[in-house]
Amino acid sequence: MTVRVRFAPSPTGFLHVGGARTALFNWLYARRAGGTFLLRVEDTDRARSRPEHTRAIVDGLAWLGLDVDEGPVFQADGVERHRRDALNLLGQGAAYRCFCSAEKLAARREEAKRAGSGFGYDGRCGRLDAAVSAARADAGESFAVRVRVPEEAIEWDDMVHGPMSFPARSIDDFIVLRSDGTPVYNLAVVSDDAEAGITHVIRGDDHLSNTPKQILLYRALGRPLPAFGHVPLILGPDGKRLSKRHGALSVLAYRDDGYLPAGMMNFLALLGWSPGDDREVFDVEGLIGAFSIGRVLKKSAVFDLEKLGWLNGRHIADAPAADLAAAVVEILGRQAREEGRDPAGSHPGLQTSPERLARIIDLVKGRPRTLPALARQVAPFFAVSVFYDEDAVKRFWKRPEETAFHLRRLAERLAGDAAFRDVETLESEVRGLAADLEVGAGRIINPLRVALMGQCVSPGIFEVLEAMGRARALARLAAAVRFLEARVATA
Repeated sequence: MTVRVRFAPSPTGFLHVGGARTALFNWLYARRAGGTFLLRVEDTDRARSRPEHTRAIVDGLAWLGLDVDEGPVFQADGVERHRRDALNLLGQGAAYRCFCSAEKLAARREEAKRAGSGFGYDGRCGRLDAAVSAARADAGESFAVRVRVPEEAIEWDDMVHGPMSFPARSIDDFIVLRSDGTPVYNLAVVSDDAEAGITHVIRGDDHLSNTPKQILLYRALGRPLPAFGHVPLILGPDGKRLSKRHGALSVLAYRDDGYLPAGMMNFLALLGWSPGDDREVFDVEGLIGAFSIGRVLKKSAVFDLEKLGWLNGRHIADAPAADLAAAVVEILGRQAREEGRDPAGSHPGLQTSPERLARIIDLVKGRPRTLPALARQVAPFFAVSVFYDEDAVKRFWKRPEETAFHLRRLAERLAGDAAFRDVETLESEVRGLAADLEVGAGRIINPLRVALMGQCVSPGIFEVLEAMGRARALARLAAAVRFLEARVATA
């Protein structure tokens, strides 16, 4: 059997993280089995469906790297087939005409409520004589089509939860075709999945109540029954259903916030699935190789934004610098434009060679968790001037006169081309100055870090010097000395 799975979102909203996780599990299952991944857009709710939502779903899947083998196909295109299937059920006696109007049903429901009992459809129209039912329809009386639910338990072996059973009479005879001729969701899904030859239906736990109805429809229509697997819901850290306040945003919002598709895919995969060992960081091929529907957890997963940031940081650190360079340049340019600055004038060094930019990215990419954070780490290497973090100034420039003196002496020592021959030479020069001044190396290195980067932390300071280059490093030292001298003058 060739595995065929589908992801079937409704275009009434964007592709959020829950839908993206469902799509990912289907895609991984198909890729692991050498099968087919189909995208079906369930657009029968015309009032709420929007073309821009369909485009956002397609774009979101493409950004994540979930390539679609077939589709998108649109559920609305199959409406006539859905109706034929409903009438087929009617013709073979698996369904019947229901002449109960919405008003009558509402009145019975209210009556049951007053009596303190639950309301369920009593099947009265199913007991009508076939000739009487046909005559009422021929006379133009409006009717819906209801499926007869057999008086037996409905069971299946769920790929995630194992044996599942819905007791007899726990489901009322249910409508598959409304009185206006439009098909109901459960019929449309079964008709579409059967037509597409779907072999495995992998979806969220919120569809568990639909599954027994759909199994009945498959059997009544004489269609092969797919395997069903229901994956756990995603909850917020407070244990409540995931919402926007927890991070249930469009996946494209995470793209715009600077997350990598590989990081997002890795994070989504671990929401409700375990590889069976301690591994947490996976590339795409690693996920495909490790994924098993049998290792999807039964309990709900918790959306942890901190975990997403950590995983994304690992993927940034592992990514080739050349793959990150375009995003860094774009972010720095956009920030400059938003602040009314000329990108070229603000970061003229960005005109540097791809090799030098990649070297700098390699130097700083170990810490940032998003692309904007990476760009902030790269920016000081190219900015015309650097902003001094106040905490860094208080901590490492607390003796401004002495620090200015040390930085002037260091600038003199680094003025020649020979000092920038390599990282080892730069380290020798800096530590040599500390020895000459009879101070600890930290008394030179920490103030130097603030002068070059404006902050308390940075990559290895000698690598920073080498990557920044002699001209820019000396300019930073000169600017730091002026800043410190001004503080001395106004003290």
